Parts: sequence; C-alpha cells; structure tokens
Amino acid sequence: MDLRDIQQQVDAYISQFKEGYFPPLVNLARLTEEVGELAREINHAHGLKTKKADEPEGDIALELGDILFVVVVLANQLGIDLSDAAARTLAKYKVRDADRWERVEAPGDPS
Repeated sequence: MDLRDIQQQVDAYISQFKEGYFPPLVNLARLTEEVGELAREINHAHGLKTKKADEPEGDIALELGDILFVVVVLANQLGIDLSDAAARTLAKYKVRDADRWERVEAPGDPS
C-alpha cells in the first residue's frame, strides 16, 4: 500500500460519516495525543519507566499506525499529497545532511 492509497482509504472511511473531517486544530490535538501514547509505550519498552502491574501491554506499531492515520487525515483536509511531501523531505535530508554523519563503508571499499 502506498501513501496515495492510504490517503484515498482514509478519505473513503471519513467520508461515510456526516461529521466528516474534524477541524485541523482538533486533528493537531489528536496527533499530539497519539504521539504522547507512542512516547509512553517507547518509554515502557526502552526507557526507565516500568508499567504498573495492572497496566496492559501496549503496541508500539499500533501507536505508530494511529499517528500515521491522523497525519493522513491532516494531509487530506489540507490538500497535501503525502507522496510528494515525503519525496521532497527525503531530498531535503539528502542535501542538508549529506556530510553530517559518518558513512558506513560499502563492502570492498579500501580503508
């Protein structure tokens, strides 16, 4: 599934309800909530904070999926093609960070 397919599926899902898309600021608040839930799960899995005995096990992949869903919602309602946005962002990183990090030596490269 590519980003355009995901955007179309999210739009089809939301378009079936009379309420439609929530306003962008509401969706930004939703995104912030979802990022907080991801932070909590990562902190439990990889940080120093342990879960309470009665706290259910979380799902980091599901939290990332929730974030993706809300990002797609925002893109759809603002008329943004996420495939294009992702391509532009990758190009920006390739230029901006071209010499920022130490590269992994390719097999056969002389040391």
